[in-house]
Formats: sequence, structure tokens, C-alpha cells
Amino acid sequence: MRLSKSRIIAAKDFKTFRKKKNIIYSLIFIPLLVAVLIPAVIGYVSQRGTSRTSPAELVVLLPAFLFFYVILGGYLSTPIASYTIAGEKVEKSLEPLLATPTTDGEILLGKGIAAFFPPLAAVLGGSALFMLLMDLTTQGKLGYYYFPTWNSAIVVLMLLPLALLMSVQVNVIVSSRVTDIRTGQQLGALTIIPFAGVYVAGELNLINLGDASNLLIIAGALVVVDVLLFFVSRATFRREEILTKWK
Repeated sequence: MRLSKSRIIAAKDFKTFRKKKNIIYSLIFIPLLVAVLIPAVIGYVSQRGTSRTSPAELVVLLPAFLFFYVILGGYLSTPIASYTIAGEKVEKSLEPLLATPTTDGEILLGKGIAAFFPPLAAVLGGSALFMLLMDLTTQGKLGYYYFPTWNSAIVVLMLLPLALLMSVQVNVIVSSRVTDIRTGQQLGALTIIPFAGVYVAGELNLINLGDASNLLIIAGALVVVDVLLFFVSRATFRREEILTKWK
């Protein structure tokens, strides 16, 4: 596999994404909105004295709030990864790439890189702002700054990239099998369901997302899934079928 070819493909996709205003706006504003909204709501109700959330309950909820950025990463990668193949097919820009002497692995890696790093950067920035603003609230309510913690580092630096990688791989696989961007996005968005289930379980205290052991178990499961998806993507991506059978 020639990494130089994958970098060229990724660079081409980066240039294309910069022209898609809906993608740019979602990457910028959604993480910022979540980062500001949750601390603002908690801070507002705390100042008015109407909050029923005790300090002990808040400590349980904070890891779940941060885990929401894992869901957000999977969601933001969906339109980008779906566009990389299905969108380019619709716009008649995929055929020239598939006709070049590049391997399937080089194409998949290049498109995976292009779909992985923009949402990763956006969500990392949003989560950093969230932790900063949340500390302003916890300092008054808990008496100390809650973030950063070792568990938050596991979520942001381990779970988030692994979840993003899973979402990107699923969306690229789906995008290579469908001929419509919207269908690809709808099917690809299903990848956030398991993470949403974990988030809800954390909110209900059914899973302690503040426990490093639980987070590492989730990370281990994601590693296994990502490896399996890698082999599935290599086995299911058929450039000849995309070139000849898509209408």
C-alpha cells in the first residue's frame, strides 16, 4: 500500500469538503452548541436554587455528559463519510479516481483519513470547551474543578477516536453499497445507537461511566469491532461493481 496515494486522495477530499457549507457549519456549531448549552443550563438552575441535582448526582452525570461527545463524533462523521463515495458517484467525480492505478486499500485509507480527522478535531475542540465551562459550574457546586480527570482522558483520547473510526468504516462500507447519499446517511447513522444506549445507561446510573474499568472495556470492544470492520471493508469494496453497475 502506497501511503502517498492515500494522502493525495485525502487531500482531494479535504478540498471538496471545504466547499460544502452544511458540513463546515455542522462541524463548527454543533460541538460548540453542546459545549455551551449543558454547562449553561446546569449553571442557570443552580443559581436560581431550583436544581434538584445533588453534588453526588452531578458527579454521576458529568461522565455521561462527556460521553455524549462520543455520540457526537459518530454523528458528525456520517455525512462526511457517506459523501466520500456515494456523493462523489452522484456528482460524477468518483469514476476518474476508481479508474486510476490505485489499490482498493489506498482508496479506502485516503477516504477514511478525510472523513476521520475533521470531526475528530471539531469534537476535541468542543469537548475541551465543555470541560472548561463545566469546571466553572462544578467549582461553585462541588467546591473544586471536576475536569480534567484520567477517565475524561480515556473518553476523549481513546473512546472518541475508536468510535469515530468505527463510524467512518461503517459509513464508507454503506456508502460503497448504496447509490443515494441520503440512504447512505440514514443507514450509517445507525452506528450511534449503541453509543446512545451506553449514554442513557450512564445517565440512569446503570453503567458507571466514571469508572476507568468500564471505559477500558468499552474501548477494548471498539478495538475488536474496528479490526473486524477493516477486513469487512476490504472484502466488500468492489470498484468494478461501482464503476459498472451503479446507475
